[in-house]
Amino acid sequence: MKLLVSPRDVEEAKAVIRGRADIVDVKNPKEGSLGANFPWVIKAIKELVTREGGNGMELSAAIGDFDFKPGTASLAALAAVSVGADYVKVGLFKITTSEQAIELLAGVVRAVKEYDPTKKVVAAFYSDYKRINSISPFAITEIGNAVNIDVSMVDTGIKDCRSTLEFLGEDELRTFVAESKALGLDTALAGALTFDDLPAIKAINPDILGVRGMVCGGDRNSSVRAELVSKLRRLIAE
Repeated sequence: MKLLVSPRDVEEAKAVIRGRADIVDVKNPKEGSLGANFPWVIKAIKELVTREGGNGMELSAAIGDFDFKPGTASLAALAAVSVGADYVKVGLFKITTSEQAIELLAGVVRAVKEYDPTKKVVAAFYSDYKRINSISPFAITEIGNAVNIDVSMVDTGIKDCRSTLEFLGEDELRTFVAESKALGLDTALAGALTFDDLPAIKAINPDILGVRGMVCGGDRNSSVRAELVSKLRRLIAE
C-alpha cells in the first residue's frame, strides 16, 4: 500500500518528503476536500520532490471538487500535469449522474493523456455522497467501463472530522475496491482516517492510503509533521 500525504505548501511538502511518503499530494484545504492549489505551488513542490524525494517518489495534484464543468476540469487538469503532477485528482462533488461523470472525466483524461500518456487520472468519489447529493461510488463499474481513468478514490466531501468509515462500512469499501480492481484500476482510500483505523484499512486493502489530518496530529488545519508521516509509513509496512 502506497502512502499519499497532502501538503498545502512547500514547507509542509518538506515534512512529507522527510517522512518518506510515496506520493506528495498538493492540495489547498481552504478550497474544500480536493481543493486546488496554485500552479506555481505545484511547480515548486515538484522541483523539491525531484531534488530531495529520491527515486520513486511521485507528485499528485488535486484540481477541485467539481460540479458539471467538463471544460473547466480539463483545463485545470492540463495545467496540473504541465507543471509536474504525475496524478491529477478530480472530485465528482456535484456530479449526480453517470452520464455527467463520464463526460467530465473523458475531457480530463483526454487533456492529460494527450499531454503525456504516462500521467494518471484519479476519479474521486465521496463516502458521504448521500449528504452532499453526489454520485455514488458504486457507479464505478459503469464509469470505469466508459472512461480510461487510472485510479478510483473514496474521500469525504465535508471535512467535519467524520470519517469515510462512518459513512461506508468495511464490506462496502471492500466491494468498491474489488469492483475497481476488476476494471484494472488502482484504488485509494481517504477521508478523516486515524491511526486507530489502520486495521480496517489494511483489511479493505486499497492500493493507496491518502491522509492529511492523521499526520497533522488529528487537525487537518494544523501542519504536517514529518515524524507522524514516518510513523504511519512504518505501521503500513508492518
